[in-house]
Amino acid sequence: MSDGLNDIAILKEMINKTAIVSLEDDGYGKNKVILREPPPANYDVTIYGMPDDDEVIIINADKFKSPDTVFKGSRGECKRADFVIVADTGKKKVILCIEMKAKASTSTEREIIQQLKGAQCFVAYCEKIGKEFWGQKNFLNTYIYRFVTIRYINIHKKPTREKITDDHDSPERMLKISSPHYLQFNHLI
Repeated sequence: MSDGLNDIAILKEMINKTAIVSLEDDGYGKNKVILREPPPANYDVTIYGMPDDDEVIIINADKFKSPDTVFKGSRGECKRADFVIVADTGKKKVILCIEMKAKASTSTEREIIQQLKGAQCFVAYCEKIGKEFWGQKNFLNTYIYRFVTIRYINIHKKPTREKITDDHDSPERMLKISSPHYLQFNHLI
């Protein structure tokens, strides 16, 4: 059983610390997170206005080993997005799957959709673990999904951002952000 822990606390017990990205202070008393892609990609994106530490977990989904020892991967089922942010702010419960690309030509939209779907499957696996091994029959049931791709990360041209709406609730309707300059968590969810 979970001993009265909420979903975020259970995830923090479940996920290895090496796969968790820590919050940082933005210098103004608020939280930010820096999502880093290691070399050879070697770029990062900062998201400001993050919830408090007990309301959020940021998971580096790339740390989850590819299941290609079991699956063939012929339909993209071994892919996954870079990061998963699970947050319960009291107002909104959200699972945010994020794929980052240095440029648009790095991957096709189909491949990005597969990566976002893979992250969703990773969360479904965590959900099942919470239900079966933590004994929480409603674990993550009330969370909504949001899917985001961030591209042209290191290009310092005129920032452009597609219209932000609440309809990025499936990988096929992902929110596409180009040339990110000052990303706010609330704008992503």
